[in-house]
Amino acid sequence: MAISILAGNVKTIILACEAGMGSSLMSVNALKKKMKAAGVTTVQIVHSSVRSVPKDTQLIVVHKGLAKTARSIVPGAVIVTFSQFLNDPAFDKLVQAFVEGKEIVSTDA
Repeated sequence: MAISILAGNVKTIILACEAGMGSSLMSVNALKKKMKAAGVTTVQIVHSSVRSVPKDTQLIVVHKGLAKTARSIVPGAVIVTFSQFLNDPAFDKLVQAFVEGKEIVSTDA
């Protein structure tokens, strides 16, 4: 069974990566811009290495290659995976869920 959360219940999105720099930082900035452009201003977007994600994180956005690691660190989190660091459809779907107040479902399974 997939783990999910209502977008309205999310206060922080952790965009996690392997080392905490480079391409993933560009993804964080792109996601922030998309959220702001969509009028979603109540959610904080934080950049972190996957091994440093807090245990109480509700929503993690991570490259599909790191999904198993993220799941092992925070088993109860909603994990949204992407393939491309920029312009991945997963980012647009995530923003749309916030705009529409919909449920966000894990995509790591």
